[in-house]
Amino acid sequence: MQATTPAASRPRVGERIMAAINRDPLTAPHRDRNDAVLAAVLLFGAVCLALFTDEGRRPDAVGWALLVAAHVPVVWRRRHPLLVLAAVFAFVGPYHAMDHNHAAPGAASYVALYTLAVTGRPLRTILTGVAVLTASVSVMLTVNTHQAVELIRISGWVVAILFAGVDVRYYRQYVASIVERAERAERTREEEARRRVAEERLRVARDLHDLLAHSITLIGVQTSVAAHVLTADPERLDRAAVAKALDDIAETCRSARGELRTTLEVLREKDAPDARGPLPGLHGLPDLARAARLAGARVDLSVRADDVPPAVGAATYRIVQEALTNAVRHAGPEPSVRVEVRAGRGALRLSVTDDGTGPDPDGTPGFGLVGMRERARSVGGTLDAGPRGGGAGGFGVRAVLPVPTASPAPSAPAAAPLTTATPQRDG
Repeated sequence: MQATTPAASRPRVGERIMAAINRDPLTAPHRDRNDAVLAAVLLFGAVCLALFTDEGRRPDAVGWALLVAAHVPVVWRRRHPLLVLAAVFAFVGPYHAMDHNHAAPGAASYVALYTLAVTGRPLRTILTGVAVLTASVSVMLTVNTHQAVELIRISGWVVAILFAGVDVRYYRQYVASIVERAERAERTREEEARRRVAEERLRVARDLHDLLAHSITLIGVQTSVAAHVLTADPERLDRAAVAKALDDIAETCRSARGELRTTLEVLREKDAPDARGPLPGLHGLPDLARAARLAGARVDLSVRADDVPPAVGAATYRIVQEALTNAVRHAGPEPSVRVEVRAGRGALRLSVTDDGTGPDPDGTPGFGLVGMRERARSVGGTLDAGPRGGGAGGFGVRAVLPVPTASPAPSAPAAAPLTTATPQRDG
């Protein structure tokens, strides 16, 4: 592989010229140094014209002084274009009135006019151009009528320079607007990427909260059962009950570890940032009910739904998981919990109710209810949670999650009733 030479990496002449045209003259780097060099070059050209053309009008000492002084303001042409134009014509006017070489200061005058046109408003440029032409013709009429007629004849160059400056100004504004739109689009893409990263972090935080809160609650309950068996009657120790409680704890830990690994894989994946692993769904609800029963709750699970979008299924799973965790934690010993999930008319409706005492009003509020509402909103649904009314007691969570309906094909056979599990209850 050949190394890149400095000549290959250097911009070409055409690219440098276009970059200079596109660059804003008011913010260009080294503008004072470049304008000083430009003034020196213009002065050298003016001196050459005054010495080697129209020898009959070669300037005298005053003329040379006026010619040199007319080029000095060009150094500050970008900072104060209107004042520079006025200063140039303040020296050029007496120079022409003394009938010296009229071609010598022309370049400096044209540069001052162009600078005003390319940096100022078009209306001001046009009015200034008219004023300059009027003043120049008036001065020349007092000096030489023939020269005045000649000035009128070549005034088209002055108009062309003015309109060229205006056109370059509009072109630069057009290029600047394109660059600004590109930068805005880039910022929008970056903001969208940051938003997606924030949403993914929030999703992972919700999954971790739901998983850890559920697993730790079950482990705590199962540990309490094992401790109670060990201390209730030490002389008649029920080893089978202790072993079962410890096995339940181990199973809960294995399940939590597997789901935690699946949740955190998205943070380790580098080649596919949108990979989220398999989403939990309705098929995992029996496992949630079984885990809650191992923790001492009496769970009645009824699922009458079949094919739902993965996002809706994942939201349903997490809402039921958090609701069962809250029931095991706050509903008291051996609560009775009923979980109903049914689909119908473009929506999946789920309800988790218990007959317990509900959360302690003096306790520290957590993020469970907030997380469930966010889960429901993430798929366009709604969720209500609170104490059950009508004197029934306990706590209830009800959610409605929209599900897109698909009309069956005319030739398709009739579908079977959507029931994935029959009601179950532990005695």
